[in-house]
Amino acid sequence: MTSLRAAAMWAALAVAIVGPLAVAATSPLLEWRGPVYISAGFAGIIAMACLLLQPLLAGGALPGLALRQSRIVHRIVGAGLFLAIVWHVGALWITSPPDVVDALLFRSPTPFSAWGVIAMWAAFAAAALAALRKRIRLRPMTWRRLHASLAALCVGGSAVHAVLIDGTMGTVSKWMLCALSVAATIKLIVDLRIWSPRARRDA
Repeated sequence: MTSLRAAAMWAALAVAIVGPLAVAATSPLLEWRGPVYISAGFAGIIAMACLLLQPLLAGGALPGLALRQSRIVHRIVGAGLFLAIVWHVGALWITSPPDVVDALLFRSPTPFSAWGVIAMWAAFAAAALAALRKRIRLRPMTWRRLHASLAALCVGGSAVHAVLIDGTMGTVSKWMLCALSVAATIKLIVDLRIWSPRARRDA
């Protein structure tokens, strides 16, 4: 990859991540919100940014990082994603426990809540699968398919969750971040041929 193309890719990634954060930081909706609630919103945006980075790192698509280095960073970002989700939900719990309970029990009247909870549990399951990889002794391809399926569910659910919320993120920046996250995840699954019948059973 040429240096110009690499620089362009890093610049585009920076815009995709920083854009929603900058728009949210200048949103007039923040004037009526407390610091804990605001931090919950930004934790959600950071989680979405992590979901964009994860497939790029897992596939070694970011210039300047060897595949081994990329997957080490993938694990670090995965831990950051886990913490961002915990903070997002925890801070919302502090501001409004009944709303969080309703969301977790799938009885919230707002559709975006259910998608957020589905994405959360998928993320936690994917993280647990990664942490227990050596103990559960699954075949590498079986493990990869399970992990990829949970990750795809997390990304898709998170994208729907974010799109349905009329919050501080701007419409354009929100759609851009969500679309890129979904596209990067689909590309990784296709490139690695995770569900291809030709994939080695023990790969």
